Amino acid sequence: MVSRRAFLRITGTVGAAAYAAKTYGIEEVLAASAQVAGRSADDVAQDEFYWREIQQAFTLDRTLINLNNGNSCPSPRVVHEALKRYLDFSNQAPVYHRGLLEQNRETARRRLAAEFGCDMEEIAVTRNSSEALQIAQNGIDLKAGDEVLTTEQDYGRMLTTWDQRMRREKIKVTQINFPVPTTQDDLYQRFDKAITPQTKVLHFCHITNLTGQLFPVQRLARLARQRGLLTIVDGAHAAAHFPFKLRDLEMDYYGTSLHKWLLAPHNTGFLYVRRERIAPTWPLQAAPARRSNDIRKFEEVGTISAAPYAAINEALAFHQAIGVERKAARLRFLTMRWVNQLKKNPRIKIHSDLEHTYGLANVGIEGIKAADASKFLWNKYRIIANAIVRDDYQGLRITPNVYTTLEEIDTFVTAMEDLLKNGVSAATA
Repeated sequence: MVSRRAFLRITGTVGAAAYAAKTYGIEEVLAASAQVAGRSADDVAQDEFYWREIQQAFTLDRTLINLNNGNSCPSPRVVHEALKRYLDFSNQAPVYHRGLLEQNRETARRRLAAEFGCDMEEIAVTRNSSEALQIAQNGIDLKAGDEVLTTEQDYGRMLTTWDQRMRREKIKVTQINFPVPTTQDDLYQRFDKAITPQTKVLHFCHITNLTGQLFPVQRLARLARQRGLLTIVDGAHAAAHFPFKLRDLEMDYYGTSLHKWLLAPHNTGFLYVRRERIAPTWPLQAAPARRSNDIRKFEEVGTISAAPYAAINEALAFHQAIGVERKAARLRFLTMRWVNQLKKNPRIKIHSDLEHTYGLANVGIEGIKAADASKFLWNKYRIIANAIVRDDYQGLRITPNVYTTLEEIDTFVTAMEDLLKNGVSAATA
């Protein structure tokens, strides 16, 4: 049944003044979500009236099309305004007000734990996933000859961290190769076969930043525990992207950024550490011995701005007002819209596992370099897309978000069809 409010919107009898009076904050999103309560997430994913309400919550530059949300995302207005408000408050008397804001980190810790499914004493609020993961990578005691198993498609900064430990402490780092796309069972088997008596740690992504390849986290964590190994999971692109609970994954460490799919400000992320692993894990920066069993020892980084951490609470409220199931379904709907149109062309190469794809997929064009394709999209269509260039494959990483419109997705399809037909020379300077 269509509500009176929805009917007025459909018929166009809601005036511009009515829209201007709206703030398009969390209350509006909650009201829109209440209107679709009881409908399946897949059904709501195709309801443009609902997603128009979500889109209005952002202040964006619509002269360009941002399909590189996998890097970082714009925060909705309510989050950005909160960040500015907290910054202003702190600036009035930083030595006093910043201390008050620091207390809001505990609220964020509690709410993050509730949303992502763990005890609040197992979450450290960090500045990003790289910092979170490096705490785990550098905090584990290893000796010369001990082996870390990871993959050659893990995030470069994390591979660099292991490389430094290898150069400094003479540990062994083995990078497992795998094709794209592949299956979760194939990934499990590759790790299982690669484990040796020297292996101490399994480090892998929840989903990769390159193609969105989803890993069987729980199976690998259970395999590791059976063999007496530790597990570190890179969840930079997973948190608030699709539904999961940390306790169900069963790994030892999990790091993520919140400036991606949670839409929180930059300089926000978290590290999950399984409770029994807190004490034996060294913090990245020194903490007093009395805090050895306190998750907060991993937050010892000196003087920082408390405003981004406080604004995590608004980002969580916005995320929860939509609902992660609806969000994941919408992201998948947007991705499959362009995938289903482009994959008909034999020159199109989809490097992602479409069975487990949400808002991150990788597409290449046979005969056209990814970097050239990216420049073409920007120069002619003002589309931002990230070129992934590797020896074994290359393509464009396409990452829409909840504010992305169908028109923008269809423009991307048109641009790619133009590129397929006319080549990169069709781009304007």
